[in-house]
Amino acid sequence: MQLRRMGRTDLTAPPVVFGGNVFGWTADKPTSLALLDRMAEAGLAALDTADVYSRWARGHQGGESETIIGEWLKTSGKRSATTIITKVGSPMGDDKKGLSAAYIAAACDASLKRLGVETIDLYLAHFPDARTRHEETLEAFATLKKAGKIRWFGASNYDATLLRASLDAAAKAGLERFEVLQPEYNLYDRASFEGPLRDLCLAQNIGVITYFSLAKGFLSGKYRTEADLGQSPRGGGVKPYLNPRGLRILAALDDVAAHVKAKPAEVALAWLARQPGVSAPIASATTLSQLESLVAAATLSLTAQDIAALDAASAP
Repeated sequence: MQLRRMGRTDLTAPPVVFGGNVFGWTADKPTSLALLDRMAEAGLAALDTADVYSRWARGHQGGESETIIGEWLKTSGKRSATTIITKVGSPMGDDKKGLSAAYIAAACDASLKRLGVETIDLYLAHFPDARTRHEETLEAFATLKKAGKIRWFGASNYDATLLRASLDAAAKAGLERFEVLQPEYNLYDRASFEGPLRDLCLAQNIGVITYFSLAKGFLSGKYRTEADLGQSPRGGGVKPYLNPRGLRILAALDDVAAHVKAKPAEVALAWLARQPGVSAPIASATTLSQLESLVAAATLSLTAQDIAALDAASAP
């Protein structure tokens, strides 16, 4: 499996990064540990999580995903072979301290403890924080890097204007910049990344790992009518995709999947991995069979004609 370098960092990722938002939520602990074992065996040795996962679930406080990953790292002995990506600064947190220097420092220590590691490979600003200057946030990350608590840092959910402002602030203050971006991007949701944001990432050699790579599961093809939405706790989030354009995309995925003898989700991830500027898509799985699709997607080849058909079907 060919590894991909993330921008200017020395970090590499497989063609699909394994999303840990499901650990301890829609995948219970035994299932999560089994998924992680298979992930490592298959070579998908990059994990994405966040300190807030899965606070939205009843009875959860946040940190459940990091805790399960930490237990797996301890028992599996796979730390050196696994790239750990986590995030700080979600507005879902209790204190809502965003990206202030003090909060980043405290949150990083908490994540390190849950993960049971000395260093986080890639630490991301989860959401922009309008109350905190870019310089304060960047300096906080740089301090963590100097202390050996993180190796690299980046941002998630920044648009082109905010990312440009952070790069300018870093250059002016002589600070290290964000080196990786995590935007929402998939075959259906294209507009927010394609254009100025992608152009900026390409021009600045910023690595890109995408989230909602399967459009909340819609691109798996299992949701085709409103009657299908009850198949998953996440089904309600798929309803906006059930429109003529969404169904046109599913039809194109079906056609290409038949041609390459793959599943629609595998085709959707392979399309994303081929897009300019994308280092790797992030995708999660709650069953071993779903995980096998991620493994298959990591090595799936699409022809130029396949890509063109999907581009045409998903054109806004």
